[in-house]
Amino acid sequence: MEAERYNNLKLGERGAIISIIAYIILSIIKVGIGYLSGSEALKADGLNNTTDIIASIAVLIGLKLSQKPADHDHRYGHWKSETIASMVASFIMMAVGIQVLVGGFSSIFQGGKESPDMVAAYVGIGSALVMYLVYRYNKQLAKKINSKAVMAAAKDNLSDAWVSIGTAVGILGSQLHMPWLDTGTAIVVGFIICKTAWEIFKEASHELSDGFDEKILQTYKEIILKIDGVKGLKEIRGRNYGNNEVIDVVILVDAKLDITKAHDVASVVEKNMVEEQGVYEVHVHVEPKDAKGI
Repeated sequence: MEAERYNNLKLGERGAIISIIAYIILSIIKVGIGYLSGSEALKADGLNNTTDIIASIAVLIGLKLSQKPADHDHRYGHWKSETIASMVASFIMMAVGIQVLVGGFSSIFQGGKESPDMVAAYVGIGSALVMYLVYRYNKQLAKKINSKAVMAAAKDNLSDAWVSIGTAVGILGSQLHMPWLDTGTAIVVGFIICKTAWEIFKEASHELSDGFDEKILQTYKEIILKIDGVKGLKEIRGRNYGNNEVIDVVILVDAKLDITKAHDVASVVEKNMVEEQGVYEVHVHVEPKDAKGI
């Protein structure tokens, strides 16, 4: 089971590498054409892709570090490395997003802005198509290897496709004697970058501070309570190590059971959670439930 998880991390690198290659090519094209055509929106979209390069590299590094086995000072392994990398990427993305916003708002007051060349719109449409194809690939890969990191990268790919479509719309609108629409789209792109950065930071900080989805815990609680021999559940907690869930649970069993049978009940709980629910590791503590229900 653990060997399979490490192999999945290896497969996940493929999605990150494809994203990096696509973002490098598109960012060069967009920034270059953006300057030549005079499109603030296309330049902003290109800068957005540069942050995606950094984010994808962070995911790639995180996936590689996560594959390192446990050692003397990392007894639980290095699974959280990709989460740390994601947080670092969120800071970089926020900085670029703010830069795009400042540039967009500054251009509003410059005046005399002309409509960008139509080639910028064609680049935006082509970019949207490329990112949609990358999104489809990463989404299928994420489902295959059950990777939250790769799925998050896929969602970022899709958002980038929508940003590029918005860029093209803004440029096309500016051709209708509304050059301010191109600048307005650049500002919207800046807000999207900042919003994405905030969401990545929030999710990463939640995981690193041992936050866990309450709905998932409730589901696991209901499953455990249905297991034969479990008379109650005193406490259940969860945390994540990368894409791996670790569950701590205190179950109540009949006070009359001897230690061997009580241990057997705990073993059934562990087996169910690992084999049926895909939990990486389960720690089960057993306490007696007396006639008073305590």
